[in-house]
Amino acid sequence: MGVAGSRASVPSGRMKPTQSRGVVVGVTSLLGAAAFWRTHRKKHAAAELSDAAGGADPAGELRAMLAESRATENAVAPDEPAPVAVADAEASPLDPETRRKSVHDRARASIDELK
Repeated sequence: MGVAGSRASVPSGRMKPTQSRGVVVGVTSLLGAAAFWRTHRKKHAAAELSDAAGGADPAGELRAMLAESRATENAVAPDEPAPVAVADAEASPLDPETRRKSVHDRARASIDELK
């Protein structure tokens, strides 16, 4: 039997430098293998996804649609503004000039009432 405090009474002694180095190498090897497996799996999944899509490029399709809409837009005479009926422009409540006139008329009426 060992005496308390003696080396023999401690159940686990210090690790030797070669043992601790082996643990560090083993842990880092496992971490590296896990990282490699994860990146390899992501690349494989991305390749399967692009194969499943039939190689269609959604961005390319959108670019083609945009070019087509621009072509049709330019086919209409770009120099000519869209025809607007004069009666519609004057009667429109969204016309800024009409709104401005109505606001000024109401303001003048309010001022006249106060006098």
